[in-house]
Amino acid sequence: MTATEPVSFNPFEPGFFDDPYEQYRRLREAEPVHHSPLGTWMLTRHADVTRVLRDPTLSVELDNAEPLPGAELREELAGDRSGGSRAMLNLDPPDHDRLRRLASKAFTPKMVQELRPRVQQLVDETLDRAASAGTMDIVADLAFPLPFTVISEMLGMPVDRRDEVRAWSHALTKTLDPIVTEDDLRASIAAGDAMTEYVRELVVAKRRDPDDRLLSGLIGAEDRGDVLDEQELIDQVILLYVAGHETTVNLIGNGALALLRNPDQLRRWHDDPELDQNAVEELLRFDSPVQFSRRVTLEDVDIDGHRVEARSFLFTCLGSANRDPEHWGDDADVLDLGRATAGQHASFGGGIHHCLGSALARTEGQVALGSLARHFPQMALAGDPVRNDRIVLRGLDSLPVSLGA
Repeated sequence: MTATEPVSFNPFEPGFFDDPYEQYRRLREAEPVHHSPLGTWMLTRHADVTRVLRDPTLSVELDNAEPLPGAELREELAGDRSGGSRAMLNLDPPDHDRLRRLASKAFTPKMVQELRPRVQQLVDETLDRAASAGTMDIVADLAFPLPFTVISEMLGMPVDRRDEVRAWSHALTKTLDPIVTEDDLRASIAAGDAMTEYVRELVVAKRRDPDDRLLSGLIGAEDRGDVLDEQELIDQVILLYVAGHETTVNLIGNGALALLRNPDQLRRWHDDPELDQNAVEELLRFDSPVQFSRRVTLEDVDIDGHRVEARSFLFTCLGSANRDPEHWGDDADVLDLGRATAGQHASFGGGIHHCLGSALARTEGQVALGSLARHFPQMALAGDPVRNDRIVLRGLDSLPVSLGA
C-alpha cells in the first residue's frame, strides 16, 4: 500500500479474522480517528481508547444514537421484544449504577478467590482426562465447559442444557457485530426467545425453592429500596449467564493458541509458575477476547481535530489499543509473558462499564492456562484452529492439540 492509498475498516478483507492486527496498524498509523463505511467512528490508539472509555459524558444507550443501517429491519423483526435493553451493559446511570450494585456483591475479589479451588478442581479433572487420551480440543473440552460450569454454579442454574445454552448464546452475541445478516438477526431473536423462556422458568422455580446462589439473591434483591422488576431481572440474569462464559471461552482459546504459536513462552511459563498473573494479563493484551466497545456521543465532541456530531457511535478498538507501539513500544506485536506493563491493557473496557467479571475471568484464565503450561509444555497443534469469525467477540470454535509426552 502506498502512502496515498486510503485506509478503511474492512472486516471482509481476506485474512481479517485470522489476524485483524495488520489492518488495525494501518488505521492507527494513517487515520487513528476513522469514520468507517459503517457510519461509526473508530478509535485505534491506546490514549484515545482509554480516554473515551472513561469519559462520563458519553452514553451506551442505543436510543441516544442515530440508527445504523439495518436498524429498521432489526426493529421490524424484533417487534415489541426488549432485546436486553434493561441489562446494565446497555444502560447509563442512574439505572446502570443501581443494577450493577445489585449484581456486584457476587463478583468481589474475595468472593472470586473463594471459587479458585473449585476452578482448579474442574481444570484438573479435564486435564486428567485429556492426558489419558493424549489429545484434546481446548475449546470444546476446557475453554467452554469451565466458565460455563462456574457461572452456572454461581447463579444456581443447572448445566444439563449447556449445549442448547451455548447455541443460544452464540446466536445472541453475533448481533454485537456491526455487520449482521437477516439470518443472523432471525437466529438471534429465536435464541433470545428461547433463553428468556428458559430463564423465566428457572426464576419461577427459584421463587418457589430459593437457595444461597446469585439468581435467588437477585430475585430477592433490594438495594437502597430499589428492587429489580421482572424485565430487569431477566435481562441481568441473561447478561451474567452469557457474559460469564462467552468472553472467558475466548480468553482461554486465544491464549492457548498464542502459547502454541510461541513455544518459547509456553516453556517459559512452565518453568516459572510465578508468571500466572502477569502471563494472563499479557495474553489478554496480545489477543483480546473483546475487540471493540461502544460509546454514544450526547453532544458534538472534538477528537484529535475531528468533529464528531452528537448521536454518533464511537467504536473503541480495544485490540488495536493493546498493540499500539506509542504505548507499548516497538515490541507491541511480540508476546512477552514477563511484560511489566501488561496489566495496562484495555481488554476489560474502562470507566463505569469496566467488566464486572474481570476478577473471575482472570482467575479462570490463570488456572486453566497456567495448568496447561505446567502439565503439557510439549503440546502442539493437531489440526487447523477454527476461528469464530466474529468482529467484536474474537475467539475460536475449535483448537485441536496433541499433548506430547
